[in-house]
Amino acid sequence: MMRRTKTGGMRLALGAALIAVLATTPACKRSHAEEKGDDVPEGQVWLTDGQVKDAKVEVEEVKVREVDDTVLTSGKIAFDDAKVSHVFSPVAGRVTKISVTLGQKVKKGEVLAVVESPDIGAASADVNKANAELIAAEHDLAREKELLAAHAASQRDYEQSEDSYRKAKAELDRARQKARLLRAGSYDAVSQTYTLRAEIDGEVVGRNLSPGMEIQGQYSGGTPVELFTIGELDRVWMVADVFEMDLARVHVGTSVTAKVLAFPQRLFEGKVEWVSGVLDPTSHTARVRCSFDNKDRMLKPEMYASVSIAVDQRMALAVPRSAVLRIGEQTVVFLDRGVNGQKRVFERMPVHVDEAEGSPWLVVEHGLDAGMKVVKTGGILLSGKL
Repeated sequence: MMRRTKTGGMRLALGAALIAVLATTPACKRSHAEEKGDDVPEGQVWLTDGQVKDAKVEVEEVKVREVDDTVLTSGKIAFDDAKVSHVFSPVAGRVTKISVTLGQKVKKGEVLAVVESPDIGAASADVNKANAELIAAEHDLAREKELLAAHAASQRDYEQSEDSYRKAKAELDRARQKARLLRAGSYDAVSQTYTLRAEIDGEVVGRNLSPGMEIQGQYSGGTPVELFTIGELDRVWMVADVFEMDLARVHVGTSVTAKVLAFPQRLFEGKVEWVSGVLDPTSHTARVRCSFDNKDRMLKPEMYASVSIAVDQRMALAVPRSAVLRIGEQTVVFLDRGVNGQKRVFERMPVHVDEAEGSPWLVVEHGLDAGMKVVKTGGILLSGKL
């Protein structure tokens, strides 16, 4: 789950693959032969204004900028607990009707399914039986107490009566709870059916039943199965773990960016909502919960995410992430060297940058000076002309 090292972005890897393809195409080879010429220095590309326009080349000045200092980790997308409902049946029985399908939007109170169950007719009888057993246990306990006071019964007999009384009381509470739950829902004592309804507004994102299926109830003694999951996906959580050494810099409200494998070019923005007050005893990490707007439904529960938490800001020499390319084993940018005659001169320049994920800017460690102009759009096409 954890990732502490700073690794190169997927965009650089994709760029390197595209560069390799471009370099082998006939069009690129013609450009090299026709446009470069013997007088063009190695590592440079000379283009006319028309060619620059066609290649959609854009440049950006290298300068000191405010950049984020980040903590890198990984996490998992999850439902917002306040916007998800796990639906179980309180009674055991047979599913006779299912009213919703996966992906369907439902409103609170809307019918999900109908269960035919003998538990419904037995609920009132269970309450009456449990109440009678409690009354009998009360009488036994009172009698044993009197006998104990008269030294006519042992302490052990009295304690057994106390235990029987507690069990009878617990059974009555259970029976009453089951009856209350049935009364609160939609049940029909005549047809012996129970209607399951949505407890919140949302979308049916999970369904684990079919018509005719026999199910266990929450109060029937078996192991109940979650029948429906109703969730609202317009806002989701991302849960991550942060090392102890970084905790002092992570606070509620801190900005977070995340990437997922399904959409590698998309940077999702969120906020830290909660930082755990305890550490995991094994990993010495604290759980951090972040909230992300998800109106486009691109983030889905159980997705893994690469996470960057912006814990601080600093001033540093930086270039746009899009300006940095990976060519073979080299990390390079293309510099705009100005005009030479009728041609615009672009030069490939090796650089060392901090390639941490999550920021649109990469900090320059070596190879560039303030005031230089780098190609931020069109660099891949320029590399194909070398």
